[in-house]
Amino acid sequence: EIAISKFKATCLAVLERVRRTGEPIVVTRLGQPIAKISPPGNGERVPRLGGGRGTGVILGDIVGPIGDESDWEAAEDPDLIEAKKSDKSK
Repeated sequence: EIAISKFKATCLAVLERVRRTGEPIVVTRLGQPIAKISPPGNGERVPRLGGGRGTGVILGDIVGPIGDESDWEAAEDPDLIEAKKSDKSK
């Protein structure tokens, strides 16, 4: 940890130490952490959009119905059943 006042006075030396050692440093104000300075990663940046592409796995049918229509409470609503019947008759 380093106080913000000391960091301000020795910024370049602190950054060089982080680069050299690879150890992050926490900058504090009044004893509370306000920033963390860490060395760059391996140079590979993960894009914000699409960063997880290719990491998911599809298990089962993702297009078909989830279950039988009787599994749904809404399927038991008489008003909805009548509306469904009238839609089919059109």
